Amino acid sequence: MSENTIEEPLTRQALNKVILKFAKPSRGKAAWQLADTLIPYFCLWALAVYGFQNGYSRWLCFIPILAAAPFLVRIFIIFHDCCHSSFFASKWANTLTGYITGVLASTPFRDWGKAHIRHHATAGNLDRRGVGDVWTLTVEEYISAPKLKRITYRIFRHPLFLFGVGPSYVFLIFHRFSQKDIQHQGRLSVYITNLAMLLLFLLGWTAIGYKTFLLIQLPITIIAATLGLWLFYVQHQYEEVYWARNDVRDSVKAALEGSSYYKLPKVAQWFTGNIGLHHIHHLNPSIPNYNLQPCHDEIQALQHIEPLGFRKSFKSLRIHLWDEDTKKLISFKAMKLIRKARRKTDQTK
Repeated sequence: MSENTIEEPLTRQALNKVILKFAKPSRGKAAWQLADTLIPYFCLWALAVYGFQNGYSRWLCFIPILAAAPFLVRIFIIFHDCCHSSFFASKWANTLTGYITGVLASTPFRDWGKAHIRHHATAGNLDRRGVGDVWTLTVEEYISAPKLKRITYRIFRHPLFLFGVGPSYVFLIFHRFSQKDIQHQGRLSVYITNLAMLLLFLLGWTAIGYKTFLLIQLPITIIAATLGLWLFYVQHQYEEVYWARNDVRDSVKAALEGSSYYKLPKVAQWFTGNIGLHHIHHLNPSIPNYNLQPCHDEIQALQHIEPLGFRKSFKSLRIHLWDEDTKKLISFKAMKLIRKARRKTDQTK
C-alpha cells in the first residue's frame, strides 16, 4: 500500500500521518507569494492614484481599483495562514507578516486569530455555534423562536443583507472592536491595527488628499470583503454540510464533510490562495495555503470528496435552516411544509 493511502475507517490520526509532510512551511514559497501579491496590489493602487491625479474619469480609475480587490483577498489568505502560524516556519515572521497584512485587510491579527482558532474547534458542532460562523438556526429553534427573532433571522439570512451590508459592517466596524472573551493580546492587536489604519489614512490624506484615498481604498476593501465573505459562507453553508451534537460529533467528518471543497476556476483559485480546499485546511490548519493543492493531488484518501462547483454554490443562498431529521440545510419554504405537516398531524390527534 502506498504511503499516501490509508484504510477505512478514516481517523484524524491516520490522515494526519499521511498529510503531515505538507504541514511544513517553505520560506521560498512564502516570500514569493508575498511578492506576487503585494507588488501587484500596490502597483494597481498607484495606478488608481495616477488616474485620479491626472484627470482621468472615475470609471476608468475604477479598473485598477476593481483589479486590486482580488489581490486584497489573497492578502487576507496570507494573513489567515499567519494566524495559524503556518505561512512561515518562524513564529516571529508569522506575527510580523500577520500584523502587516492584517492592517491592509482591516483585521486585527491576535483578536481575529484567537476567534478563528475557536471556529476550527467548534465547526460542525450544533451545541457550540456562534463563534466565527454564520448565524444558523435549526428548524426546531426557528419554529419555537419569538416572532421578532424569526424576522431578524430572515433579514440576516437574506443575500442582500449578508453580502450587501455584512461585508462593510464586518471589516469597517466590527473589526474595530475586540471580541468577547479575548485576552489582553487580542485587545492590544485591535488597538495596534486601528492606530496603524489611522496613520495610513493620515499619510494618504497628506500625500493625495482624503477624498482620493477613500475613493480608492473603500471600494477595494468593500469588494474584497464581499468576495471574502462569500468564500466563508460557501465553505460551511451548503445542503449536505455536516452538523452534529457535541456528544456524537466526529472531528474527521466535521472537517471533510462540514467544510466544502469549493472547486474554482484556476485564476480564482490562485487569487483565493487555494482556500476552496477548505476541507483539507480544517483537517490540518498547519498546512500553508500553497501546499493545499499538492496535498489534495497526492493523498488518495482525499480524492473521494465531492467538490462544490461554482454554479452549484449559488444554491447555498436558498438554504437557511438546519433540519436535524434529514441532516441537511433546508429553505424557509421547506420549513413551512414541515410546519404545515405537523399542524395536520396535531389536528388528527
